[in-house]
Amino acid sequence: MKKVLLLATVFLFVACSYSYSADGVQWFSLKDGFAKAKLEKKPSIVDFFYGKGCPRCEKLQKYVYDDTTIAKKINDDFVPIRIDLTKPLTSEEDALGKKFDYKMDCLLLFLDYNGDVISDSKGKRLCFVDNVEPEWFVSYLDMIKKNYEHK
Repeated sequence: MKKVLLLATVFLFVACSYSYSADGVQWFSLKDGFAKAKLEKKPSIVDFFYGKGCPRCEKLQKYVYDDTTIAKKINDDFVPIRIDLTKPLTSEEDALGKKFDYKMDCLLLFLDYNGDVISDSKGKRLCFVDNVEPEWFVSYLDMIKKNYEHK
């Protein structure tokens, strides 16, 4: 009974903690997103994001996150986590960024539910990106999901 109550509490906390965005992607904090990913055994997308004034962030927002089809795919198949680089970082956020030597710059990670980077079939990791074409991003999401399901 205690396990059921604990799981229900965690689920409600996580469900209530994500942030709705006008674009439809339901962003979570790092702490809540990792908890949700672990609970649901889903991969996560972690975006260290500046927003306005950052060409990379603006392009990702406009052409990827604002696309309703892509947003649905992200919400359905991944746990989207956004780390706002315009605000002070938590110690966990800072540690994750430093793990990839991000130097307070934009960073995009695909992580399994244990927090390890997911690589494509050739061992390449998508981390630092300047520009992402929506079609390529969708194919990358599909590839990650397919490879992840076969683990």
